[in-house]
Amino acid sequence: VPQGINNNKGNIYMGKTSPHNVFEAYMEQFQSDFSHLLRSRADEIKLGGQMILTFIGRSIKDPTSRDCCLVWELLAKCLLDMAAEGLIEEADIDTFNLPQYNPFIEEVKTIVEKEGSFVLDRLETFEVNLDANDNEENKNYVFDKFTCGQNVSRGHRAISESLFADHFGEAIIDDLFERYAERIGEHLSMEKTKNFNIVISMERK
Repeated sequence: VPQGINNNKGNIYMGKTSPHNVFEAYMEQFQSDFSHLLRSRADEIKLGGQMILTFIGRSIKDPTSRDCCLVWELLAKCLLDMAAEGLIEEADIDTFNLPQYNPFIEEVKTIVEKEGSFVLDRLETFEVNLDANDNEENKNYVFDKFTCGQNVSRGHRAISESLFADHFGEAIIDDLFERYAERIGEHLSMEKTKNFNIVISMERK
């Protein structure tokens, strides 16, 4: 988690209401972490060796874009609802920020070139519906608000439950992600949302 973002109140990641310093801190943390990853892998890969990475990013420069922070803004709203009901403390929300970053393509390219251990061979992007079951190959897919919300909620719970449980306590987790499933389902019933993914192929110099 970036340092110096204690003023990111009401958010658990970058969001539309986040102060400018929050966006800068997240970007700088990603620059540092990704550069370190490249240097570490360069020590392990022989000259001419290949490395392929794929990760979720964002499609436009604006860090408040919907494909960057929407899913976490919806989860933050669930936490704020629980705080309003007295189930958790709002101060605990203000002191929680997710340790992740959805980079813009140009940011990735710039870091690879600046770090200098690899030559960028190929860069591609692709999108996946927020509910991954909703795809062209799944001919039997029928949208159902409840099922869709549950599918997405379970996926985000799998990658973040331990962080939320450590900060807010185990007791709220089931309730939190049930609320999240409901919010996600409502959102997807009005708007199909996609994850924007980046794939880069690099060669060790």
